[in-house]
Amino acid sequence: MLLEQIKEPQDIKDLSAEELKELAEEIRSFLIEKISVTGGHLASNLGVVELTIALFLAFDLPTDKVIWDVGHQSYTHKILSGRRELFDELRQYGGLSGFPKRKESPYDAFDTGHSSTSISAGLGMAQGRDLLGEDYRVVSVIGDGALTGGMAYEALNNAARIKKNFIIVLNDNNMSISENVGGMSRYLNGIRSDKAYNRLKKDVTAALTRIPLIGDGLVDKISRTKNSIKQLVIPGMLFENMGITYLGPVDGHNVRAMVKIFREAKKLDHAVLVHVNTVKGKGYGPAQKNPARFHGVEPFDPATGKALKEKVYPGYTDVFSKKLSQMAKTNPRLVAITAAMPDGTGLKAFAKQFPERFFDVGIAEQHGVTSAAGMAAAGMKPVVAVYSSFLQRGFDQILHDVCIQNLPVVFALDRAGLVGSDGETHQGIFDLSYLTSIPNMSVMAPKNLWELRRELEFAVNEFDRPIAIRYPRGQAYRGLKEFDSPVEYGKGEILYEGQEIALLAVGSMVSTAEHVRDKLKEEQVFCTLANGRFIKPVDEELVKRLASTHKLIVTLEENVLQGGYGLQVTALIHRWAPEVKVLNIALPDAYVEHGNVSVLRESLGIDSDSVIRAMRDFYPEALNHKKE
Repeated sequence: MLLEQIKEPQDIKDLSAEELKELAEEIRSFLIEKISVTGGHLASNLGVVELTIALFLAFDLPTDKVIWDVGHQSYTHKILSGRRELFDELRQYGGLSGFPKRKESPYDAFDTGHSSTSISAGLGMAQGRDLLGEDYRVVSVIGDGALTGGMAYEALNNAARIKKNFIIVLNDNNMSISENVGGMSRYLNGIRSDKAYNRLKKDVTAALTRIPLIGDGLVDKISRTKNSIKQLVIPGMLFENMGITYLGPVDGHNVRAMVKIFREAKKLDHAVLVHVNTVKGKGYGPAQKNPARFHGVEPFDPATGKALKEKVYPGYTDVFSKKLSQMAKTNPRLVAITAAMPDGTGLKAFAKQFPERFFDVGIAEQHGVTSAAGMAAAGMKPVVAVYSSFLQRGFDQILHDVCIQNLPVVFALDRAGLVGSDGETHQGIFDLSYLTSIPNMSVMAPKNLWELRRELEFAVNEFDRPIAIRYPRGQAYRGLKEFDSPVEYGKGEILYEGQEIALLAVGSMVSTAEHVRDKLKEEQVFCTLANGRFIKPVDEELVKRLASTHKLIVTLEENVLQGGYGLQVTALIHRWAPEVKVLNIALPDAYVEHGNVSVLRESLGIDSDSVIRAMRDFYPEALNHKKE
């Protein structure tokens, strides 16, 4: 196999055109084989195989720097830079990351995981290069979906000012995670489909080439000047008008054509954008037919594309989706907003039933939050559904545009807490900290699927101020069904009465606390179990009651300790009952890398057995003698 001969980037530069085609097919087969076992991002990686090969041929890595936007399409990059043998542990705890990581390889120029950042990062790197008087190329690869993010335009605006070479590669597959939306998508569709332009360019080039002696030189000169054929026949080209030379579009599965255009781009002494058309899921029928489903996949049967495990149902996302659509039938003011994630957040069903009340803003969380504020100010009831880690991008808009005005926007935070294999950039472990720091914001977390329904009803139908509901990825907890009281603002609930030790948990950690209680019960240790329900405001009456009747209170949350629920409770107890011991079970002040969620919970000390060990160490007088 050719693939086995590739140990470093230089190894592909001696391959023939036919061998490069063979290599591309081998890489696709390798990706399908490995990702079908480990899970991962498939469709996006299948689409950039030839593009990655062309980049490795045209540039000198790692001296030259390639920055991948988001980074979930970097698998071929990792293969060609000597990490092929690590793919058996892709996205596994302690194994190969699914995203670029500088600490993993010198070929990874910049850590990425969120969208629309590569042009900013690349421009900054190029400016640093120029200030230090160094000489290397910087290439930022960005998808057409990422161009719906405002940060990309901020970067493009500044890229026009650079006086040295800086290359932007637009990987245009007409997809982000879901189908692209908005004006940029329509604009790029126009460029892709402008057959008259492409035909005219081809005809004029052919005619010029036939001029004796000077024809080839004339074509070459025209292609390297700003007044090239493209600019003559497409007036008002967006990128050109910004001061960025536009080259393309070029077939993203034709290595030779891409290498040629990249070499032309290297000759320019300013910013240049190379427009590359690719097919997401290329070469694998199921992924090419349904690229959204194969964006991020669990292990699957490569012969059929079907998942090896049955879909967990109902997940919290399913519960949210169904309940929101039900409420929208009787509430005409209810609107739903997401940022390029109608499938992932469960809003696809809402969009089908209420298309006029559904808004996909693209990869633009900041705009999504502020537009929700505008809708709320106009009298609507907006629900913004977004992954927890992605909402971080809209922090200022939450604070400035929603909460200062105390507008009734509901934030539905999916994938809160540990999400697993996508690693640091995707773990939703900071939302309790940053949301509770904002005045006028309230925050809830459900203990099970029934409480999620209750909290959503409360937030939409009864509450008229900003509020967030955070819930984890995966199967909705079905335990504790008998505790299904209506939501009362700022109030938690005691689920089981015990003695001496109280477990006070929020959200996903209520089920963990239940398991802790059950295990200690077998040792004749009877703990009180309370569900905080509200992270902000904290139920002070509940905390005071627990502090007056228990010697140890254990708080449990799936969020970093700093700024989280546990420290709020601790501060209250120290004020009222300083003699009461408080043990905070939370995540460390650190970024959590990729791995199976169960493995991560154990390694971070928030699974039930780890909690019990921490309790024994912290409060031995009440627990260790029971163990004996």
